[in-house]
Amino acid sequence: MKLFAQLIKTLDSTNKTNIKVQALSDYFQKASDPDKVWTIAILSHRRPPRPVNTTLLRTWAAELSNIPPWLFEESYHIVGDLAETIALVVPSSEKGTKKSLTDFLQEMIALKPKTEAEKKKYLFKNWSVLDYYERFVFTKLITGSFRIGVSQKLMTRALSKATKIEEDILAYKLMGNWDPNTITFHDLVLEEKESDYLSKPYPFFLAYALEGEVDELGDVKDWSAEHKWDGIRAQVILRNNEIFIWSRGEELVTDKYPEFESLVGAIPNGTVLDGELLPYPKGKIGTFNDLQTRIGRKNISKSLLDKIPVKLKVYDLLEWEGKDIRKKAYLKRRELLEKFYKTLTERPPARRAGSPSDLPLLLSERMQFNSWQEVAQERELSREKHSEGLMLKQNNSTYQVGRKKGDWWKWKVDPLTIDAVLTYAMRGHGRRSNLFTDYTFALWDTNEEGEKELVTFAKAYSGLTDAEFRQVDAWIKKNTLERFGPVRSVTPHHVFEIAFEGIAPSKRHKSGVATRFPRILRWRKDKKIEEANSLDELKKLIV
Repeated sequence: MKLFAQLIKTLDSTNKTNIKVQALSDYFQKASDPDKVWTIAILSHRRPPRPVNTTLLRTWAAELSNIPPWLFEESYHIVGDLAETIALVVPSSEKGTKKSLTDFLQEMIALKPKTEAEKKKYLFKNWSVLDYYERFVFTKLITGSFRIGVSQKLMTRALSKATKIEEDILAYKLMGNWDPNTITFHDLVLEEKESDYLSKPYPFFLAYALEGEVDELGDVKDWSAEHKWDGIRAQVILRNNEIFIWSRGEELVTDKYPEFESLVGAIPNGTVLDGELLPYPKGKIGTFNDLQTRIGRKNISKSLLDKIPVKLKVYDLLEWEGKDIRKKAYLKRRELLEKFYKTLTERPPARRAGSPSDLPLLLSERMQFNSWQEVAQERELSREKHSEGLMLKQNNSTYQVGRKKGDWWKWKVDPLTIDAVLTYAMRGHGRRSNLFTDYTFALWDTNEEGEKELVTFAKAYSGLTDAEFRQVDAWIKKNTLERFGPVRSVTPHHVFEIAFEGIAPSKRHKSGVATRFPRILRWRKDKKIEEANSLDELKKLIV
């Protein structure tokens, strides 16, 4: 644990990528094999389930620190991170620990089913002997949240430097359904086993947002365009007569989409399709909210399958006849994909699992244009077609690993916007933990008595400059109406333009709508609250 805590201290103290990579590489050369595996797991979001809820952690940390709960809560909201707060308020120790990272994680796994009294005893024992960074790391692991500014890609780069194994090979090895509590470092990283690759997806190729003007990309005839669909990026894999579905978040989600079982026997083994999982209620593309009704269910009932069927909008072919074809040019992969899809949909009914409409596959259209102006005109149709914009792909591009610049770009439509009134505020986190920067916004509506009232519809915490955040913070502290724990209601006075990517009806929100990725576009100092938009005006933006 001491070596891992030292690693976290180094990573936490720098923003320089090369220093982080070197620190991780040094760690992977020094740490024990079990600790290496757990470190890879932690940095690739395979943490064990949280054994103690945060309410108990806060209560017990305050008790051990001999401070009243209200003072702990005030400290927490200033610091902004629970593990850091606990590491700061619990009395310091010079003892440290000799136990390994693996020892602690196995203890935490065993801790989950124990009684509250046993959990409290375990926490008190360890908090009291660990030094600051060990206590910080220990508590981070207990909370189940471990964000330290190190991406899986950066971790893979460091592991490659330490093991001399190519990054793309490591990225492939680390995907899949492996358990850090049972697998060895040798089996996970060093050993080559053909059976390991049966269900594994390929690392996803990701695009950057378009920079500059679109015509700066060169000759439009060197590029293809597709609509950027608003669903869940996924790979559908068929090998050895088994179907596997992996999300971009490296989660095996096959059981969430039982309709894809119909592909077994309908498409050949050794096929990997890359595309977007989309909901199709009533035979038309639905909203992301529709898809969320499928994501959150443990058991998918027949009625839900009938109500919100899911299909894969396919736009790339990564493996064909058991061969990795990612190094082929994009146009060649598309040619194979289109030929495969045509054969699939034209095959006589007796030789496939169902009719084309029964199969959960649709081909995403590849478009070519004679001018960038034509591309821009197609982009303007995106919302009408239920997409977020366009993907621009160079015709000769290979399918790469991770986010790369140059060959693929995403050109999203401009966000929807609405003018709203600030009504509630919370403190931010990290460097903004001493400022009120997390805001709730409201729009005008007419109640049953015919009176106008403000109804909350969205929260946002980004979009203003540091100077603007400080100005709003100072105003909030002087114009608080009520306090609800960390939340303050404020006098309706300021109007902000809120941008968001999409909007859909919602029964879970008082406003009746849900917005996707809301953020502050600008502070409308030129507007009075009476000039803010209404809820009806927001609802008119629903396509």
